[in-house]
Amino acid sequence: MNFRIGFGIDFHQLITDREFWLGGVKIAHHKGALGHSDADVLLHAICDAMLGAACLGDIGVHFPDTDNSFKNIDSKILLKKSFELIQKAGYSIVNIDSSLCLEAPKIKNYIPQMQESIANILFLQITDVSIKATTTERMGFVGREEGLVAYATILLQKEK
Repeated sequence: MNFRIGFGIDFHQLITDREFWLGGVKIAHHKGALGHSDADVLLHAICDAMLGAACLGDIGVHFPDTDNSFKNIDSKILLKKSFELIQKAGYSIVNIDSSLCLEAPKIKNYIPQMQESIANILFLQITDVSIKATTTERMGFVGREEGLVAYATILLQKEK
């Protein structure tokens, strides 16, 4: 069997008067992530991990922020399109492990919804999508609630 590991990372600034999307779930918060799309850092990191593992570039190659057709796009669409690209290249997903780094809001109660959203799009079991969260103990831009970071690792398997 041919296995490939991919790693993705994404950062977004947090600003007021913007919806906060994380893992395909809208979360009530006084800030939201700034970006060309809905700025869902978790889904963007997963897209990059998928595309990287299949040696297909990154999210910016396929969905550039210079293309207005992606302006304010739902990142679940980008996740689905990234998945289609790896499938076309002959890969399937074995599992995803991800970490979110943010001070607020606390997202523990949203993790099952995020797992379900991602699993449904990628035709995975919820137990194949790991999402963890941490803070930076009030240090740096994350600690000052100026932004957030997502990391994702994915294992792909080449289909026969």
